[in-house]
Amino acid sequence: MFKQIFNHPADRIALQDEHETITYGQLAEAIEIRQTLLRDVKCLAIALDNSVDWIIWDLACLLSNITTIPIPPFFTFEQTLHALNNGKATHVANNEGIFKHKNNDKVACMTHEIPPATAKVTFTSGTTGNPKGVCLNRRQMESLTSSLINAIASDHGHHACILPLAILLENIAGVYTSLIAGYTVHLTSMKTFGDKYEWLHSYLSSVKATSIICVPEVLQILMGQVMAKGPISSLEFVALGGSKIYPDLISKAHELQLPVYEGYGLSECSSVVALNIPEHNRVGSVGKVLPHNHIVNERELKSGKDIEIKIKNNGFLGYIGQPAPIIIETGDLGHMDEDGYLYVTGRKKNVLITSFGRNVAPEWVESHLNVHPEILQAFVYGDGEPHLKALVVCTVQDRDLIEQRIAQANSRLPDYAQVKEFEITKPFTLESGYLTGTGRIKRQRVLEDLKAGVLHENPTAQTKEKEIMTTPFYDRLVAATQPMKDVLFKVPQVKDALAGKISIETYRAYLAQAYHHVSHTVPFLMTMGSLLPSDKRWMHKPIIEYLEEEVGHEEWILNDIAAAGGDAEAVRQSKPALETQSLVAYNYNYMQKHNPVGFFGMVYMLESTSTAIATKGAIAIKDSLNLPQKAFSYLASHGQLDIEHMSFFEKTVNAIKDENDQDAIIEVAQNTFLLFAKLLAAIPHQQDQ
Repeated sequence: MFKQIFNHPADRIALQDEHETITYGQLAEAIEIRQTLLRDVKCLAIALDNSVDWIIWDLACLLSNITTIPIPPFFTFEQTLHALNNGKATHVANNEGIFKHKNNDKVACMTHEIPPATAKVTFTSGTTGNPKGVCLNRRQMESLTSSLINAIASDHGHHACILPLAILLENIAGVYTSLIAGYTVHLTSMKTFGDKYEWLHSYLSSVKATSIICVPEVLQILMGQVMAKGPISSLEFVALGGSKIYPDLISKAHELQLPVYEGYGLSECSSVVALNIPEHNRVGSVGKVLPHNHIVNERELKSGKDIEIKIKNNGFLGYIGQPAPIIIETGDLGHMDEDGYLYVTGRKKNVLITSFGRNVAPEWVESHLNVHPEILQAFVYGDGEPHLKALVVCTVQDRDLIEQRIAQANSRLPDYAQVKEFEITKPFTLESGYLTGTGRIKRQRVLEDLKAGVLHENPTAQTKEKEIMTTPFYDRLVAATQPMKDVLFKVPQVKDALAGKISIETYRAYLAQAYHHVSHTVPFLMTMGSLLPSDKRWMHKPIIEYLEEEVGHEEWILNDIAAAGGDAEAVRQSKPALETQSLVAYNYNYMQKHNPVGFFGMVYMLESTSTAIATKGAIAIKDSLNLPQKAFSYLASHGQLDIEHMSFFEKTVNAIKDENDQDAIIEVAQNTFLLFAKLLAAIPHQQDQ
């Protein structure tokens, strides 16, 4: 079936990245060239970033019956070495080309046999240090791509790879299916999207993507960007999987014109097992089982009880060193309705049993929490305890608001499944070792560290001093300003704005003061640059970048005032409030009399405030006041711009090593949070009921 890739029009673009474009007519020749380099290769590990190069190596191996081992970019050195040795890689392809790998693991060489029909070994990140090798054959992958093409493929499309190619879902369901269907596959370095997918909307718009595959966390980020920048008109199919998803999240995505379709997959099944499609879509389910898969306990699943989903093996060759099972026991709990739609409710091994004897799938509770945009990640625990607890990763700093969101989630849950205690924690990430490549939290690892007190330490003075030396300055800045942020987020005008409960007079009064302090942003930056000593002139480059972005923003505000029915020219000629004058004067005074580098503290205050409330506030106010979109160009655009700025800002301040400069940035940030809170609190305000 894979040879159908070469049946498409020769001039149609097959693969495209930042550096290379390959048409379908050129694809066969490109693969043949690689095959000549693979004559002595028995198993090739691919350790590359997303690129045309990655796919050419992969296809060359696939069509030469050479086993491949995709190496995820988030693997540690130890995990990569384990994959190479246990997968019996003879060669490795990376940025420098292809070279031999010498396997020094004698135990692995002697005891871990790879089935002879293995086309691909995918290593799951799992919950331990050593990932587990899943052996797949070519026939199984062909069956999957055939089912997907029959279900969703159109005449021609543009698939954008936004997950690492080493993730089976992107590699097989994304790339193989797209190429067999005759699509153009767009690739770019994962770094292109930013540390937190800040540039995702821009990229998808630029390549006119018609399809993508993503996980819930990435979908939430994309939804926020669509709110700020508008729909991506080219998108026709967004496949969503990776973890339990509350139906409201998908419904909200649909309201934003994001065509999201939830699915369910397993590495042992080459990825996709079931999938919703436009013709057969039931929000809340993971869709109907693809025709090449067979659920062996379908009758029991239709009984209405949540039981383990079991699938007949249709090509899984087993884990490295273990025989292939006849039945794949997925470990996932779920049920099926009479129309054949499958519902996945959680993991069998994760089920919590409270001290009252009630069974709860934590994923079920987490999906209710994660539907709220203020909660980016949630981890529910409490096995053997009288009630459930949660760790939550938030996009806002307002604890009162988070309590409200948890209460709303609880209102949709029975008492025994409600979260009675919660703590706000740092994000679970790949880098910290708490997240798998498909976005699932490594539950056992979190529970172990939680029990050991690693997640919530109270360090001694000595360890705090060590922490200051090793913790990136940006993280210290965030922590040092948290109490002041809390003050700002408790200002009634801010809380009411986020809830859409302000009058149009309050909104216009806010814009008036915003005009007066934003009109100083460019002069602020110019003052800072002019006062820097010669040894700190390297900061001119980031200052110039900020200048270019900030020019003219005060005019946006005047346009918004006019669109909201206000007198823009009167605001231009008006005198700023005393609180606004104080904020402006403080920054000029600090730069001129103390330390110009301290102004980065003001930059942090403004940008972190925007990322947390600007876009959300714009949406809430627009809906409640029934104002046109053009009355929110500053808030909506500024919120998104600052999300994109934050990673740049983080890198910039982390490069500042002078302790006096760091102290100055923290001092200015703390003070400007308080001054800005006073500015907002002084705005004439009456709730719009």
